[in-house]
Amino acid sequence: MRIAQISIILAVTLVPLVWIGCHPQAEAAKETALPVPGRPLKGQIVSIDAERGTLLVDHEEIPDYMPQMVMEFQVSPADLANVVEGQRIRARLIEQGEGVFRLAHIWPIEDVGASRVSSSAAALRQDTTIRGRSVYRSVGEDLPSFALYDQTGEVVDISRYRGKYILLNFIYTRCPIATMCPAAVNLMEAVQHDVNEAGRSEELELISITFDPEFDTPGVLREYAEARGIDTSNYSFMTGPETAIKDLLRQFGVLAQVQGPLIQHTLATLLIDPKGHIIDRADGSQWAVEQFVHKVLR
Repeated sequence: MRIAQISIILAVTLVPLVWIGCHPQAEAAKETALPVPGRPLKGQIVSIDAERGTLLVDHEEIPDYMPQMVMEFQVSPADLANVVEGQRIRARLIEQGEGVFRLAHIWPIEDVGASRVSSSAAALRQDTTIRGRSVYRSVGEDLPSFALYDQTGEVVDISRYRGKYILLNFIYTRCPIATMCPAAVNLMEAVQHDVNEAGRSEELELISITFDPEFDTPGVLREYAEARGIDTSNYSFMTGPETAIKDLLRQFGVLAQVQGPLIQHTLATLLIDPKGHIIDRADGSQWAVEQFVHKVLR
């Protein structure tokens, strides 16, 4: 699949973008949901067995499949690390064999954190609507307010990082193209490394927000980071409601849409200064690490 250079006009600003495939007429708000395996399940965690890697869950009826009951499920180590007893969750039920079931793609629901994320998404939706044709935030404008889950399941309000530089991009864990999301993460890590080597790690936060929120739940993002040995001391992988993700894509001028088994998307990396101003932007996945390191360390 080739990578073609395109440009789009958002408001009166011309923004260079890199697009996989030939879809120059596509808009940022296109559908971005790929199928997620398993059946939807809602329930409450009764207990956690860390040694066996299981959750005991009192789950609601799954129509045409399973009645309400309390049963045990296998879960990934990353999900096991994120959940707590008594927590209400939604997840995907995956049958692994006769009488063996696994829960994956776990989301917390009906708690204070979920309410904060939902309220933030509603405010971001309103902001996107009000901005109208001026929705795109160019270099020199402020970062929008938003709150998402990080890879530990914690709700993170972006205002937490005021006073630090923020390097932000979008990726998804199912991305199979080495020159796209994997390359973008490698560049983020390279910036992190150089800033850390200069002894200035406390001045920088790195954030990768998923294009694929229903699949990339906090546990999936945690597993992704751990499998790659990524230093998450100041590098967070974030997810949240699809509406919030779409609004952020629009405000940052990033395109994404489903085509077959892939999310076709452009790439953009933004640097935000300690006052919350967007001060630099690189499109594509072949930018120079020094472009951002220099501005953080100067």
